[in-house]
Amino acid sequence: MTTALHSPAAAGTAPGDTAPGDTAPGPAAAARPAPVTMAAALNRALADSLAADERVVVFGEDVATLGGVFRVTDGLAARFGPARVFDTPLAESGIVGTAIGMAMNGLVPVIEMQFDAFAYPAFEQVTSHLAKLRNRTRGRVSLPVVVRVPFGGGIGGVEHHSDSSEAYYAHTPGLRVVSPGTPADAYRLLRQSIECPDPVIFLEPKRRYWGKETAALTTAGPPIEQALIRRPGTNVTLIAYGGMVSTAVEAAEAAAGEGWDVEVIDLRSLAPLDEATLTESVRRTGRAVVVHEAQGFAGYGAEIAARLTEQCFYHLEAPVLRVTGLDIPYPPPYLEHFHLPSVDRILDAIASLEWE
Repeated sequence: MTTALHSPAAAGTAPGDTAPGDTAPGPAAAARPAPVTMAAALNRALADSLAADERVVVFGEDVATLGGVFRVTDGLAARFGPARVFDTPLAESGIVGTAIGMAMNGLVPVIEMQFDAFAYPAFEQVTSHLAKLRNRTRGRVSLPVVVRVPFGGGIGGVEHHSDSSEAYYAHTPGLRVVSPGTPADAYRLLRQSIECPDPVIFLEPKRRYWGKETAALTTAGPPIEQALIRRPGTNVTLIAYGGMVSTAVEAAEAAAGEGWDVEVIDLRSLAPLDEATLTESVRRTGRAVVVHEAQGFAGYGAEIAARLTEQCFYHLEAPVLRVTGLDIPYPPPYLEHFHLPSVDRILDAIASLEWE
């Protein structure tokens, strides 16, 4: 496992996940399985973190009065007050810079970038300061900042509202980058991210905000940097994260009808990368396909393919393939279904692997 950052404590081994539309279960019911959306699970994670640690503050554009564009922060300002949950001007660079200063002085900021591409004005603050201050101070200053970014397409959004920018952040040493694929894991990963001493880019797949699952919301489970096998299989490894996890599982179920037994791995953490889980799977199956919404050229999947080729070369029955977005600016809503990876495109990739 590639781990260059601090590893916060994370206990247990319980799987499970959830989603927006429903109200998340209260603290007493949180450990009992119940239908929940990803948005509701994230809302509960924020509320539980605010209640558990008075250093936690939540802020960003429209997160207080409106409750966020996707209502992920709904009700938090009323419950915790304007000193803990507050709105900011439309100034992403200022939001991140303020969070850095607050973290340097003992607070734990959880900030929201309203949409993926809205975060680009803050990129200099993230890459030059948020990611580097611990190294710059030789470990004397930690920045426990969580940057929540609704990312990806699938909601009929236009340009600047549907970007998949994970490769920019994963390429930057000093940042953790995570993305949940299920509601329950959204709760777990956000709680773990807020407790982590490292800065975390928390990529929320907005197309899955309203997807439901019946699950218990708990922090018990795998640590923040560990990948999960969502579906066991024997002759193909399908690797995904964020919004593509559900698509990958659906494709794996469809592939069974064609005689292919597909294992699905949910990366969860993009940086650091759990190479041990990936290589163990691919050495067993001999084949791998990586799926993500972002453009293929120099995309995150290229790094996965390179590492698997280097470490599993003598176990591979076929080249590692990628199913990705097209190498174009994000298309208008009525064309996005051509751009986004689909079950059919994944099945076509699996079919093209060496089977004879």
